Amino acid sequence: MTVESTAASKPRRSSKRTSAAKTPAKTPAKTPAKAPEGPQLVQLLTPEGERVEHPDFEIDLSADELRGLYRDMVLTRRFDAEATALQRQGELGLWASLLGQEAAQIGSGRALRDDDYVFPTYREHGVAWCRGVDPTNLLGMFRGVNHGGWDPNTNNFHLYTIVIGSQTLHATGYAMGVAKDGADSAVIAYFGDGASSQGDVAEAFTFSAVYNAPVVFFCQNNQWAISEPTEKQTRVPLYQRAQGFGFPGVRVDGNDVLACLAVTRSALERARRGEGPTLVEAFTYRMGAHTTSDDPTKYRADEERAAWEAKDPILRLRTYLEKQELADAAYFTALDEESETLGKRVREAVRAMPDPDRLAIFDHAYADGNPLVDEERAQFAAYQASFAEEGN
Repeated sequence: MTVESTAASKPRRSSKRTSAAKTPAKTPAKTPAKAPEGPQLVQLLTPEGERVEHPDFEIDLSADELRGLYRDMVLTRRFDAEATALQRQGELGLWASLLGQEAAQIGSGRALRDDDYVFPTYREHGVAWCRGVDPTNLLGMFRGVNHGGWDPNTNNFHLYTIVIGSQTLHATGYAMGVAKDGADSAVIAYFGDGASSQGDVAEAFTFSAVYNAPVVFFCQNNQWAISEPTEKQTRVPLYQRAQGFGFPGVRVDGNDVLACLAVTRSALERARRGEGPTLVEAFTYRMGAHTTSDDPTKYRADEERAAWEAKDPILRLRTYLEKQELADAAYFTALDEESETLGKRVREAVRAMPDPDRLAIFDHAYADGNPLVDEERAQFAAYQASFAEEGN
């Protein structure tokens, strides 16, 4: 597996994986993983930055690859923070932050081959980064100047899906087509714990199982469906739902980038072998608001967030890199500088975008026009004109 660290690079079309290991990583003494309490949780890197083993999932990465994963998470978080700030400044209409979910997205995103296909929701900014989608393209949609600024077939990364859960059906249908074509690529669909309650997801599970579709369902269980906690959505751990549909499910530590990489890679390879779908539940936490229109302080306790901050995915990998002497101060300083450069580039790109055409929402409501829509357009245009011109 090659960890590429350049977001803007075009994905390769070859299905072969090559090794980027030029600097061998030290092989630390591994300790047996402790039996977790409650549902089994696949973990390869503890919150304290200690490597542990799991009997079913192994991973062996070079120092370059480990640093690449860390860089991916840091730059993704920096982009996300800049987007949040831009929304607060009135440059974006809305933003859905991924804060705290970097390991789940970067780990699973780097497990993909270039010929695999991704169906995201609206929060998979880290996966988009892994697929080579320029971050500024994501922001055009949230500014209202486009409906997705990238060609899905260029990066094998579908446009963001706002309708909750529908992308799992799209992924299933695409995967069924892949199987009929005889290709050995796989498909992955991302969704949240709230979406797991949608009928579309249940239908996708049914079809994928019956037709043995080569698809991985990757659920980022960030504990909250807006203001609704997981315990009010399901009586069993989400990964166990797969059993009722006839395919395996696995729960992984969603704040452990190594475990997310190993588990997703295994599920994708299983799909390519013709063994059907897998449900991966990445057990993580949404550190920020559901979107910038949400106020999580109204339904979450500060103590809960503090407990999850101690499991920060970026901090735990940094701790491991420092303990194993796989990255020095110069590396982290250079990455900080690169992070600031990215933030500046994103900020300048968004401010250079045109303002959205506010009247465009009326243009395609009906193919041949409609008197009521025309009346509403005129009323809205008059309302807009009532504001003083900028600078007056």
